[in-house]
Amino acid sequence: MNPWRLRLLSQLDTLGTVRAVAQAANLSPSSVSQQLAVLESETRTQLLERTGRRVRLTPAGLILARRARAILDHMESVEAELRGFGEEPAGLVRLGAFQSAIHTMAVPAVTRLKRAHPHLDVEVLQLEPHESMPALRVGDADVIITTTDFDELPLGPDLDLVPLARDPILLVVPPGHPAAGRAGVDLAAYADEPWTFDMPQSYMANLALRLCRHARFEPRVVCRFSNYMMTLQHVEAGLSIALLPGLTVDLDRYRVATAELAAPVTRTITAAVRRGSPPRAAVRAVLDALRSPSAELPLLSQE
Repeated sequence: MNPWRLRLLSQLDTLGTVRAVAQAANLSPSSVSQQLAVLESETRTQLLERTGRRVRLTPAGLILARRARAILDHMESVEAELRGFGEEPAGLVRLGAFQSAIHTMAVPAVTRLKRAHPHLDVEVLQLEPHESMPALRVGDADVIITTTDFDELPLGPDLDLVPLARDPILLVVPPGHPAAGRAGVDLAAYADEPWTFDMPQSYMANLALRLCRHARFEPRVVCRFSNYMMTLQHVEAGLSIALLPGLTVDLDRYRVATAELAAPVTRTITAAVRRGSPPRAAVRAVLDALRSPSAELPLLSQE
């Protein structure tokens, strides 16, 4: 069996459609279909069946797709052992992290790893929780920094979790705002304010909307940014207020103020890897570096 074709089959199980697999693999849908047909020939087993215009995995296809991930992980582990004889972490590890964790968690960890393990290469990918979990499951990332609180895409038993920290959700306002520096603010008092939100269906956009609706108002969203720096600039200019994780709020760089919520909300930050064979030495080294306390995390209490 060709490992590349096994990867396509595993991606079909995770992503659901041939078109989605084609986009992830940078191929045409017809090329993906052809490769999966070759895999059926290699295994002498029907792996796919048509339902209308769509294709789905047969029971045999499901078994192979879910075993394929473990097979591919084991191959990567063997390759790493051959390169470093299993002792010195070596090779490539793809680390996916959401925006605010990159400069506070991922970059310090990679800096330490570069000094300690010169044969280890870490590729950092900016992936928000709704992107990182599928990427991990299909093998586009080896380790992710995510949150266990993203209800729309829960972390399942196919993943191993390594708790890292907890991060408070804060109301962020311009300097001089009535809420600045207050503890125990009620969001309902700011129902008429202009709000900045993250992009639709992202973790923070969904969480902020839930918190506003729990306070019994529909927020007036005046802009949406996928970049927290732009959100902080917008708030700094007095054009809006926002709900942001404490990890994102750089009070040294931006003239903004924060307020604690009356009903405290925190997000749990965790690293995650695919469950299966023991992680290779390079992946273990990345997890160990992420667990190390960092001076870059003043807003977090380590678990």
